[in-house]
Amino acid sequence: MAKEKIPVFSIANLTARPLDPGDFMIERFEAYIGRHTHAIHTAHRHVFYHLVYFTGGHGSYSIDFTQFPVAPGQIYFMIPGQVHSWNFDGMPTGYIVNFSPNFLKTFLLEANYLDRFIFFNGNAAEGVVQTPSALQPKIVSLFEDMLDRYAIYAEKEPDLLRIQLLQLFLLLQSAIDTAHPVLPAVSHKKQLLTDFRRLIEQHYRTMRRPGEYAALLFITVGHLNSVCQELMGRAAGDVIRDRVLLEAKRLLTSADLTVTSVADELNFPDNSYFTRFFKKYEGATPEEFRKRIKLS
Repeated sequence: MAKEKIPVFSIANLTARPLDPGDFMIERFEAYIGRHTHAIHTAHRHVFYHLVYFTGGHGSYSIDFTQFPVAPGQIYFMIPGQVHSWNFDGMPTGYIVNFSPNFLKTFLLEANYLDRFIFFNGNAAEGVVQTPSALQPKIVSLFEDMLDRYAIYAEKEPDLLRIQLLQLFLLLQSAIDTAHPVLPAVSHKKQLLTDFRRLIEQHYRTMRRPGEYAALLFITVGHLNSVCQELMGRAAGDVIRDRVLLEAKRLLTSADLTVTSVADELNFPDNSYFTRFFKKYEGATPEEFRKRIKLS
């Protein structure tokens, strides 16, 4: 019998109607859930960007093994590769948007434009935003406008959809910045942390020492640790380790990968070293973690 693996969905798997490029979709959340109840309540990955805005409902959802409660006026964001699942009480209402990495890249000169938005940094907690009540009518209006535009997407140039999507991101980031103003000195440190995280994303499989990242950032290890402690309450080495551990957990959700294969993928010297690492920081062996995820 074939082993089960964590589903990996593309937009074409999930859309209610075929679109030739498969780069964008928007739908009322209740209709989307109604079509995919059995397939997507279990843990799965996407190869696209994904966001959900809740206007009502109860229950919870999990992003990268962290659970969050559903709340009206809440919007969550996910980047490609993150793992999530849903567990709703009844039928929540709202909107869902999926878009491919190319949907905006082909429109913008700046390849890393989405990196300026905190909710797209891949950190599950920072990807969940409770929108201010005063902003909620405008957000709902934007989603409704995008739904209308999407209805003629197949026949019309989709640039208006791109502009509306970017308007949503800019409004939310502005609201976050207003609620949590940052002094210029802290802003510089936040940019340094963003650059550090981006480098981790590129090199965590092969680079595990803070000194290697400090060298790429042209700063001292002490300065890097100081910034991480001030902004995250964690040492630089812990931030690197957390990313390795997260990827290990993501890979372990795929039953066709052996523990040895996961260790090899993450460049651990051997299976036993990986198992000790995983148990030390997760509190369970890789196999125990797999059983727990399968039962959840």
